[in-house]
Amino acid sequence: MSMMNNVEHIGIAVADLVAAEVVYSALLNSEPYKREAVESEHVATVFFKVNQTKIELLEATSPDSAIARFIEKKGEGIHHIAFEVEDILAEMERLRNAGFTLLNEVPKPGADNKLVCFVHPRSANGVLIELCQEIR
Repeated sequence: MSMMNNVEHIGIAVADLVAAEVVYSALLNSEPYKREAVESEHVATVFFKVNQTKIELLEATSPDSAIARFIEKKGEGIHHIAFEVEDILAEMERLRNAGFTLLNEVPKPGADNKLVCFVHPRSANGVLIELCQEIR
C-alpha cells in the first residue's frame, strides 16, 4: 500500500534569501547544508537540517515564479509541507482516486535530488502539499 512516510521538509517563502539565511542560521544555531537554484521553478533555495527535519528557504529568481506570486499575495511565510514517499507515481494515483487535485500530471525534478508533485491547496485546507521521492 502506498503511503506518505514522514515530513520531508517545510518550505518557507522569503523575499531576501541572504537575509533569511542569516536569520535561520541564528534561529537554528546551524549553517545550511545546501544551496541550490531550481531553474525550472525560478527559485533559489537554501536547506537547513534539524535532526531529521529539513527547512527549505525559497526566494523567487523571476517575478513570474510561484514564489513571487505567493509573496505578493500572502507575504513571506510557510509555502508548503513536503512528504517523503516511496513511490510517487502510486501516491499520485492514490490521491487522484481519492479526489485530490494535483498540480502536475507527472512528477518533475525538484531540489535536493527529488522527484516532486504538488497537491492543490484547495484540496488540502489551504495548504500546498508536495510529494517527494528520492531520485534513485
